[in-house]
Amino acid sequence: MAQFIKIYEDKPNEAAIKRVVEILKNGGLVIYPTDTVYGLGCDITNTKALERIAKIKGIKLEKANFSFVCSDLSNISDYVKQIDTATFKLLKRALPGAYTFILSGNNNLPKEFKKKTTVGIRVPANEIALEIVRKLGNPIVSTSIHDDDEVLEYSTDPELIFEKWQNLVDVVIDGGYGDNLASTIIDLSGFEPVVIREGKGSLDIL
Repeated sequence: MAQFIKIYEDKPNEAAIKRVVEILKNGGLVIYPTDTVYGLGCDITNTKALERIAKIKGIKLEKANFSFVCSDLSNISDYVKQIDTATFKLLKRALPGAYTFILSGNNNLPKEFKKKTTVGIRVPANEIALEIVRKLGNPIVSTSIHDDDEVLEYSTDPELIFEKWQNLVDVVIDGGYGDNLASTIIDLSGFEPVVIREGKGSLDIL
């Protein structure tokens, strides 16, 4: 059964963050808060953990469109091709924030994603998520958790999330109620930005 750990965003407890990071390093799966909906994530370098997430989502790992959750823009350059000044300025304006940016991947992508030409990058404006990634030392691969209730597409109550997911993951973080609006997805891999999904992030940045 998963651990249920309370962490406050305004002052994330160091010991609690350290515990979550240990679980991730050991191949564990974590459900954690972001600035949008709660996410399901694992260490980007752990193949077994990546396979577990793909299995839960019912998809083949190489076909999965997971986001890479980074702590800042310096993380991003590890996985994407060199970006031009205009793209960099746009990312700087928007991040941290409620956006997923699709960028052209480079040769450093983990082997599970080598066939992918693009990658979705997130730097959420949530101190719990950012602190986990900072302490882990590399991004976490993440996907949103969907709710069975079609009226409320994403789960927002950490206790209900725990009830539903406790036997599938290793830790659920209670970071307070989540949002039920997903991130805005913008594709920056072509010549012009293309809005794939309008979500919580404002399009005023474009």
